[in-house]
Amino acid sequence: MNGILNGMRVVEGSAFVAVPLAGLLLAQMGAEVIRFDRIEGGLDAGRWPLAPSGQSLFWAGLNKGKRSVAVDMRSPEGRELITRIVTAPGPDAGLFITNLRVRGWMDHETLSQYRKDLIMVTLSGDRHGRPAVDYTVNPGLGIPDITGPEGYDAPVANALPAWDLIAGNVVVSALLAAERHRLRSGIGQAVDLTLKDVAAAMVGHLGMIGDAVLNPVAREKSGNALYGAYGQDFVCACGNRVMVIGLTRRQWDGLVKVTGTGDAMDAIAAASGLDLAEEGNRWKLRDVISAILAPWFAARELTDFASEFDRKGITWSVFRTMKQAVVEDPDLSDANPMFSVLDQPGLGRFPVPGSPVEFGSHRRQRPEAAPALGADTEEILADVARLDDREIAGLFDRGVVDGPRRQARPAA
Repeated sequence: MNGILNGMRVVEGSAFVAVPLAGLLLAQMGAEVIRFDRIEGGLDAGRWPLAPSGQSLFWAGLNKGKRSVAVDMRSPEGRELITRIVTAPGPDAGLFITNLRVRGWMDHETLSQYRKDLIMVTLSGDRHGRPAVDYTVNPGLGIPDITGPEGYDAPVANALPAWDLIAGNVVVSALLAAERHRLRSGIGQAVDLTLKDVAAAMVGHLGMIGDAVLNPVAREKSGNALYGAYGQDFVCACGNRVMVIGLTRRQWDGLVKVTGTGDAMDAIAAASGLDLAEEGNRWKLRDVISAILAPWFAARELTDFASEFDRKGITWSVFRTMKQAVVEDPDLSDANPMFSVLDQPGLGRFPVPGSPVEFGSHRRQRPEAAPALGADTEEILADVARLDDREIAGLFDRGVVDGPRRQARPAA
């Protein structure tokens, strides 16, 4: 691959979402990403969703374009191999991302003895050393308490692992920042972050901590309404549900103009003494505003206004299921240059995304399927760990490493 990070080698030891995502993002920008796993597969080798064959679409999705090594990490020989791969020489190597730090052999203090300028980025659960995933961090920070229908008492978890996804991008940023520092100083370093700290930082950046500390009334659930401005969902005559947004002044003015509700909105403003040009006032009056807009949508089918909304630049969307989205939205198909339709062994044929980033200096790379577990074991042992054929054969014979080609061979 000839991406903007071409020549960079990153070793990944990971599970779950954030660090595999970081490796994927680096690979899609051209880095050589070597992922090592247990011989029987990593913790997420069979994670849902699954293809009809029973193979993990989750694992395949987060490991596209990487190289795979299968190693018995419980054995001293296996640990030595991982150490050699992580600390292999080369000006663009010595970069390691993980959320599986093991004190005593797979930590920066130990690994840097073999390569002084090693950069190791480690994501942990929280700063106290406790494990955490998105589904535990989110409740602890109070997000489910403000998610869900208005007036609903129970907390509502989010199906999208937002903090994991953000943390994966922070891992990439941290690695590239540390690598830039190494290029200028020659010095490697340990870089540590936690999933909970990433989430807490984002909540703080959005003003939510300040809101909880300074204001006497706690924020409550508001359903699909856009908090602090105007945005609401409406049911159309055809049964479709749409979301319309009036966050900015331009968005609000466009929505009012196209729906022909200007006089009614002026009357609301006059009666309340609140200027609807201010987004906070639109939030305060959201129920009255929605009562005016709801009949407009209820009297029309989606086809009656969709084209007009698009022509006028209205910010809106129709609610879809995921199955509807992949059928109806060309942005989830190879009509979008980010996607390519791949026929992946054991999974099937479907659109697969590459990097969402377009660099002016490099063409966007086509996505590559994830490797089979251990697909690159022999090659990496030779090229990166620098073992000869005899040494490699011995490792396979002793069960220290494995790969699909070896697994496929009949017993002697």
